[in-house]
Amino acid sequence: MRFIESMSILLLIICLPASAQDAGLAKLIKKGALLEKLADGFQFTEGPSSDSKGNVFFTDQPNNRIMIWNNRSGISVFMKPAGRSNGLSFDTEGNLWSCADENNELWRIAPDRKVEILLNSYGEKLLNGPNDLWISPEGGIYFTDPFYKRSWWDHSDMPQEKQCVYYLKPDHKTLLRVEEDLLQPNGIVGTPDGKRLFVADIRGNKTWSYSINSDGTLSDKTLFCEMGSDGMTIDSEGNIYLTGKGVTVFDRSGMKLGNIAVPENWTANVCFGGRNLKSLYITASKGFYRIRMKRRGTSG
Repeated sequence: MRFIESMSILLLIICLPASAQDAGLAKLIKKGALLEKLADGFQFTEGPSSDSKGNVFFTDQPNNRIMIWNNRSGISVFMKPAGRSNGLSFDTEGNLWSCADENNELWRIAPDRKVEILLNSYGEKLLNGPNDLWISPEGGIYFTDPFYKRSWWDHSDMPQEKQCVYYLKPDHKTLLRVEEDLLQPNGIVGTPDGKRLFVADIRGNKTWSYSINSDGTLSDKTLFCEMGSDGMTIDSEGNIYLTGKGVTVFDRSGMKLGNIAVPENWTANVCFGGRNLKSLYITASKGFYRIRMKRRGTSG
């Protein structure tokens, strides 16, 4: 593992300037920006989320740890063991929520690293394996629950009869199943105003848009684009960033703007972080990357 620990950060430049990217991305990527490899040597990176200072937390799930990229000091281990955490997201109180699928749980990690287990079942059956999540402005938690057989489980059959999307109400006691017609929901993100939710059906190779109702349920299911995604994020203009083979960006109408190539076999997830949330951080297989942007993103 190559950790970057000093104030003098050495970055590996591995991509063409933004001007050489797809023309549709020129208005999003900072002029002359390069894709930077910040660290490598991980087994599989996932779940990036930025805190209120713009520091980015992400998971190295097979190695059972949560990492933190500090804007000043570089990278370090935040928590190990970490419940085989996958997707992460910060709430407005500084708690880090985790899809901890070692025991199919949803965690809330306080700033002092104290872990609270919120749930691990639905309908008296174990969840398949919470994967990714988004926290609404009201504090409700939307999360996807696909089934990916894990080597650390002692079961091999899918516990639930379907792979679904769930909503934990702001009281953090009431769990609703809000979407059950997707083949394998994975990436998920909502608009900052809390009015729309986007869910990627990775097996169905589609991403869907929903209206969020006042009770947290979903309606007005609309095809957003003909592409699935592992993880996803959104910027201040409503552009959606999907992952898989690099990062593919769509505008708010679902029109493809272009692709940010990442030199890894798989790009798992993405978030905005750094000063003013104008850097796009990318978790991709064994590496952790960044590219500077013109547009401000959303945190969480």
